[in-house]
Amino acid sequence: MDLISNLSLGISVAFSLDNLLYCLIGALLGTLIGVLPGVGPVATIAMLLPITFTLPPTGALIMLAGIYYGAQYGGSTTAILVNIPGEGSSIVTCLDGHAMARQGRAGPALAIAALGSFFAGCVATIIVAVVSAPLVALAKAFGPAEYFSLMILGLVLTVVLARGSPVKAIAMILFGVLLSLVGTDIHTGAERLTFGQRWLSGGLDFVPLAMGVFGLAEIISNLEKGQAKGQERLADKVTGLMPTWADIKASFPAVLRGTGLGSVLGVLPGASSMIASFASYTLEKKIAKDPSRFGKGAIEGVAGPESANNAGAQTSFIPMLTLGIPSNSVMALMIGAMMVQGIMPGPMVMEKQPALFWGVVVSMWVGNAMLVIINLPLIGIWVRLLDVPYRYLFPSILLLCAIGVYSLNNEPTQVMMTAGAGVLGYLLLKLGCEPAPLLLGFVLGDMMEENLRRAMQMSRGDPSIFVTSPVSAILLAAAVVMIVVMVLPSVMRGREKLVED
Repeated sequence: MDLISNLSLGISVAFSLDNLLYCLIGALLGTLIGVLPGVGPVATIAMLLPITFTLPPTGALIMLAGIYYGAQYGGSTTAILVNIPGEGSSIVTCLDGHAMARQGRAGPALAIAALGSFFAGCVATIIVAVVSAPLVALAKAFGPAEYFSLMILGLVLTVVLARGSPVKAIAMILFGVLLSLVGTDIHTGAERLTFGQRWLSGGLDFVPLAMGVFGLAEIISNLEKGQAKGQERLADKVTGLMPTWADIKASFPAVLRGTGLGSVLGVLPGASSMIASFASYTLEKKIAKDPSRFGKGAIEGVAGPESANNAGAQTSFIPMLTLGIPSNSVMALMIGAMMVQGIMPGPMVMEKQPALFWGVVVSMWVGNAMLVIINLPLIGIWVRLLDVPYRYLFPSILLLCAIGVYSLNNEPTQVMMTAGAGVLGYLLLKLGCEPAPLLLGFVLGDMMEENLRRAMQMSRGDPSIFVTSPVSAILLAAAVVMIVVMVLPSVMRGREKLVED
């Protein structure tokens, strides 16, 4: 009964006129940035954070959530029609989706991608609704030691599942934690890492850092790469969207497997929807009777990955909403948005602000339905956006970023901080370092320090509190096992095969 009453509350919130509008805006923006290659949901959410601070907290989170899972839909459109993955998780979709389009079967590929994503999103949202309450009840029993150990496990999983070198991922996490220490110690009043600069005494702000490292860095990187030319345009050749019965029969098991796999991987810290889509494609190819079909237009190669990445996008909200732990860089941005709105993420959100919690959950159903309705009819428009040269888009994006950051506190130093973070993010990309672990370390750094101090105060300086607590000891042991397993040569080779593009 509690679940039904909570969902009824969520329906009343999500179906209000204002929140329906925010959900629609988020879904449209998500589809748009999913279509445009190189922008991505992380950069877009980072650049739109200042706008959301003027919105009600529930509406802001609904819109940001719509951008995130909307990008999973939009990326498949250009992957199938133009062979350009608009979003990282759509890279795998190019392999069989574009092959189907070249065979004159773009319509069924797009329909299966949309319907599979819709089904996966709905199932994953049910999982979020069912699992959240027990997790919140468990989290309420957590003390400072347990929370600190949980964050350590989350950061270790981020390293395990990060692309590229694990050493670089660890360095980025430590760098992010170090940046979170800049400012005035709230316990002693002493300034840390400010180097005598008074404007740093309040610490580094989340919005300029996120907007620079993700937004501006992506813009600079895209300008350097230029815009692809001579891509074959198939948007005008989409004649029918109705898949055949054989398509549905072949796709349905792949959708089920992709939904299950993506739902599990989405909860794990660091396991992005891109990893879910790659894992689903690998699974479908391994269990297929004829693996040689893949890469030549196998519809399972579209259905499985698209379902997996959308399910992963939805279930990634579980640790963010219930534990206050970001499972990926987008969730870190969502936590940042909540904190700026004066909401402390964690188990108390469901208890103190149930309308916000359940309104966001129910809005995922609404958003998924909107995405199916608005995506397929607008295919031609989305693909033609790729004809706009990127050099015409970036000046307006930069201007909006600068205005948004300045409007936060009316301080020019915020704009300069964003520019500096953009240069830093670009250098990290050139060095092959992922900025996502840096942001996760920055977001978790303050919470880790606070829980570490509280745990040590409770134990009067005895560090054994982290191993005498059964839950904390299990979490730390799991982190150690992850590290040991990760350094095994066979696991390293498998990890590289999975996470490399």
